[in-house]
Amino acid sequence: MKHISPMEAMTKIGNFKYLNELRQLARQNRNNPTKSESLIWNSVLKNRKIDYLFLRQKPLGKFILDFYCSKLLLCIEIDGDSHDNKKYLDKQRDLYLEQRKIKTVRFKNGEVLNNIEKVKIDLKKIIKERELIFRSPFKSKGDLEGF
Repeated sequence: MKHISPMEAMTKIGNFKYLNELRQLARQNRNNPTKSESLIWNSVLKNRKIDYLFLRQKPLGKFILDFYCSKLLLCIEIDGDSHDNKKYLDKQRDLYLEQRKIKTVRFKNGEVLNNIEKVKIDLKKIIKERELIFRSPFKSKGDLEGF
């Protein structure tokens, strides 16, 4: 199972659609990460340190996700101070992703920079929860409608 999402959000081969204009911006973001993005990438997510492939700065729809795992339909966002003034936009983004069955997890810059061990523990817990959803033998494609 690759994705469970509405068909209008998918390409013919089963990948999520995104705006082509975001490709260059995502590449720039990957080449210039924030300190907290760099820390979480290098100490937690890079090279499948937590058993799953995460992509950095992944375009999806009209957004660029900080980190994304397609197997778990999990998005990790690292919020800087600028997000304090963008709560409404973040809510819209989270709703858009939720409609595509993607769970968004948010960490503040300070959390990542000052307590990366707690972030690791929190992420492992969230990943275990997502594994249960996708690995449960009692779940069928229709059963995932409400999660």
